[in-house]
Amino acid sequence: MSHPTAASEGRRPNRLIHEKSPYLLQHAYNPVDWYAWTTEAFEAARRENKPIFLSIGYSTCHWCHVMERESFEDADVAAAMNAAFISIKVDREERPDIDNVFMRTCQMLTGSGGWPLTIVMTPEKKPFFAGTYIPKGERFGQLGMLALIPRIQEAWTAQREDVEKSADEIIAALKKSDRMPESRALDASILTAAFEEMAGRFDEQHGGFGQAPKFPTPHALTFLIHYGQRSLDPHALEMAERTLAAMRRGGIYDQVGFGLHRYSTDSEWLAPHFEKMLYDQALLVMANAEAFEATRKPEYAKTAREVLGYMALQMTSPEGAFYSAEDADSEGEEGKFYLWREDEIKRVLTRTEAALVTLAFNVDPEGNFIEHGRSGPRGGNILHLTSEPREIAARAGISEKDFDNVWQAAREKLFIRREERVHPLKDDKILTDWNGLAIAALARAAQALDEPRYAAAAQAAADFILRTMRLPDGGLLHRYREGQAAAAGHLDDYAFMTWGLIELYQAVFDPQHLEAALALNDTMLENFWDDERGGFYFTGKNQEEVLIRNKEIYDGAVPSGNSVALSNLLRLSHLTGRPELTERASQLASAFAGALRQAPSAYTQWMTGIDFAEGPSYEVVICGNPAAADTQAMLRALRSIYLPRKVILLRPPGEAGEKIVQLAPYTREQTSIEGKATAYVCQNHSCRLPATDVDEMLKSVADIVRR
Repeated sequence: MSHPTAASEGRRPNRLIHEKSPYLLQHAYNPVDWYAWTTEAFEAARRENKPIFLSIGYSTCHWCHVMERESFEDADVAAAMNAAFISIKVDREERPDIDNVFMRTCQMLTGSGGWPLTIVMTPEKKPFFAGTYIPKGERFGQLGMLALIPRIQEAWTAQREDVEKSADEIIAALKKSDRMPESRALDASILTAAFEEMAGRFDEQHGGFGQAPKFPTPHALTFLIHYGQRSLDPHALEMAERTLAAMRRGGIYDQVGFGLHRYSTDSEWLAPHFEKMLYDQALLVMANAEAFEATRKPEYAKTAREVLGYMALQMTSPEGAFYSAEDADSEGEEGKFYLWREDEIKRVLTRTEAALVTLAFNVDPEGNFIEHGRSGPRGGNILHLTSEPREIAARAGISEKDFDNVWQAAREKLFIRREERVHPLKDDKILTDWNGLAIAALARAAQALDEPRYAAAAQAAADFILRTMRLPDGGLLHRYREGQAAAAGHLDDYAFMTWGLIELYQAVFDPQHLEAALALNDTMLENFWDDERGGFYFTGKNQEEVLIRNKEIYDGAVPSGNSVALSNLLRLSHLTGRPELTERASQLASAFAGALRQAPSAYTQWMTGIDFAEGPSYEVVICGNPAAADTQAMLRALRSIYLPRKVILLRPPGEAGEKIVQLAPYTREQTSIEGKATAYVCQNHSCRLPATDVDEMLKSVADIVRR
């Protein structure tokens, strides 16, 4: 993961050569005298009386690469940094606890944030300067590294008292900003408020919300689908569907190799930032699975299958877990791996195929991709659709089926040719939280699409995490790479893995998955819960405290651990009949109610949990042999109708059934009638008469839904 050219040129590595993080290893041959985040670094800063230059990024970050090439590989900048600072590199994906606090610092001081994140702080970890990307020299009025470093050095030596005072004021402001607005009771009206805010920002022309840049945030679309089912307002589902379709047609979606790029730099979903993150793939699969269940439209099932195919081919480790990301850059150029010149397409495809592809996917002889900092396109094309396939087929004078056949043949040829190119770097570390999302996505797809192979893949990943990333005391570790599991698990690791295990249980009904979900949830409650004010801290009570012990609640590119925990608590309570979990969910929502009320649409995963809490939600207990045809018929029937606020518990005969009774004591009296699969449809653990017939079961469900 380090620079092979730097090694071959005889450069001596710095301390980062001993790290496992791909991002840190990328900087192992910089002339900067980097430290990792270690006690040694802070001791050196105190001993040498130097401030700390903290640089935070991740291995697939385009602007991190740019700053490295411009500044950290430059001899003059490195010499100035080594003289003025103790320099520390942090992988934000490996240490999100550090990144969260200092990103909040940057946003508070500058009004914005991003990566690379640049912080200068005292040896006591008190920040007094924050920024993001900094070039070597001055550019468009932005101070460069060579001018900035001596200014900071001068302030540190000549105005030390002012620097220390400023740092203390920043810490005080951080602590103040962590206080939540006064809580207010939540009810279903907040769901309507979130929907109305989203409707007000909806881009009627291109789909999505707001203008450029546009981030996919699929969990926001999942909320809209849930809200549409609750409210019967067709605009909610319409916004979700139009956005999913626009992303699927756009350049943000890899039309040749599948998978979702990080975000769109424009409002039309055309020009992406080309990196691919595991969490985006997982969340997109879940949104498409949800849309398929709500509409039964095959295009959503197709997209989910394509993205899962990409994950299986490009993101799966030999152990069955999932890698973190793929870079935007290859051979030093952003997007080079993904772009197509018209003449190359014509060489690879037949004349008929090339004519259709250039028409359908908007191939321009001059190219349609303009790289940042360039004045015009460089000949490369981002393949994207601006019309639905049926409309393109009509323009070409062929049937939609013929169009699809020609495109599939052409796509396979383009994919084979693209595989010959230099691939972007793959960040092959395995993160517990993002794997939890991948497990949840696979298990959701297994249920929605009736695909056991997706459940098997989810099982393999879950087995790896629980076998390799779990400590003897039940705690989780955060990162695995090259045989080493390390870094204490944070809230997202517990919440996201619990989510994955709940979905996996709902897919295969193995009691061990429900048992593991409950155990992780209990450990999370013990180690992360704030007994004084409610809610979950991001770090456990025995973990390092970086400036402050903060709570994350914003549902950004990834849902917050607190919002996912809300849904987990509610679903586990309904599955097991433990009322204390519902009570804790109520306390969790109340703790942050004031913030949620201020901007409901910024908390869409929270809204999904509140939607479940508001109900009607219900449990269906099926007593029967999991492999029997009548049991499978009941499960398929339940999955064929859109019931977003349900949980299903399966009580099989024998030892596995006894395990379910231990986990969910309310099922003790529920048994199979005359050896047949028997369904008990319950609401708040009050069950209707048992049903041994699928239609009878569905009638009981419909009666509850109508109430």
